[in-house]
Amino acid sequence: MKYAKRLLMMIAAISGQLVATSSFAVNDMVGGPAVRELNFQTPVTAIAADIYQLHTLMMVICVVIFLAVFGVMFYSILKHRKSLGHKAASFHESTTVEIAWTVVPFIIVILMALPATKTVVAMKDTSNADITIKATGMQWKWGYDYIKGEGEGIAYYSALATPRDQIHEGAPKGDNYLIEVDNPLVVPVNKKIRIVTTANDVIHAWGVPALGVKQDAIPGFVRDTWFKAEKVGTYRGNCYELCGKEHAFMPIVVNVLSEEDYAKWVAEKKKGSTAGAEDANKPLTLAELTTRGASVYAANCVACHQETGKGVPGAFPALDGSKVVNGPKADQVALLLNGKNAMPSWKTLSDAEIAAVITYTRNHWSNKAGQNIVQAAEVLAARK
Repeated sequence: MKYAKRLLMMIAAISGQLVATSSFAVNDMVGGPAVRELNFQTPVTAIAADIYQLHTLMMVICVVIFLAVFGVMFYSILKHRKSLGHKAASFHESTTVEIAWTVVPFIIVILMALPATKTVVAMKDTSNADITIKATGMQWKWGYDYIKGEGEGIAYYSALATPRDQIHEGAPKGDNYLIEVDNPLVVPVNKKIRIVTTANDVIHAWGVPALGVKQDAIPGFVRDTWFKAEKVGTYRGNCYELCGKEHAFMPIVVNVLSEEDYAKWVAEKKKGSTAGAEDANKPLTLAELTTRGASVYAANCVACHQETGKGVPGAFPALDGSKVVNGPKADQVALLLNGKNAMPSWKTLSDAEIAAVITYTRNHWSNKAGQNIVQAAEVLAARK
């Protein structure tokens, strides 16, 4: 009776805990995994559908083999045991058995290899792409360059958009926690998209489960993969290689638009680039530059150099008190444009953004205050 009472109290306590935590329920992620999802995400490309079917086929074959092998084994153990009067048979080198256990597995392997080979060959066929995009992995963001097809010339960075207070300070987490970005990759529906992958520092991997793509991004090498989304929507993935301390903060988001919406997006992107070039001749005040620079820093620099500007000892240098930041402006401009060691080139940022973030770092933390300003025109001149 005493133990039964304790058991009931434990069940009541667990039930109360479940009720208390029900307000923190997690919702399905748009374009990502669903709550309690046990199988693959719903495929939106032909390759992803083939992978799904292959997975199902292999599982069925494995289950059938498992049931057959263990069924025979347990049947033999139960029905031919010594207690029932059975005696162990003595035989040696049964040709029939040896042929069977050679031929049957061979047939099974062929049945599994034929559809798998067909899918793998199709995955590697990146020819005749409508749009080619280079995806460059770096700690810890992606750089996208549209190098062929509609949108050619567009380039930008894509970084984690989850606010840092959700990560470090216990703020309520959104449904897309750690798998949302500021600038998603944008592509049109029903177009073959070739993704060329490489990396600036360590090995990364670009992949989106619903699209059926995953390709390593290796420094000094160029790899490629492709997808053709058949449905408009948002699809999410992540870096699939352990690339450093913020590996979990390197998501991938792909927005698949209709052809009309994609054409509008391309026009707006190119218009923004033109406007940015026109603004290069417009001087800004220290307050304007530092305000804009703070947001550029938060979006692109904070992962490596930290909010405090102290960097990551042994990996990324501190900007607070840095000789480069407090030295000649031209040297810092050149560093951002060309990169050095683990520091990637930031040429895809506009002249105004580079000028703003440099001004911000030169007038923040314990660095020199005052009219230590870099204007967009200075960055434009350094590009030439």
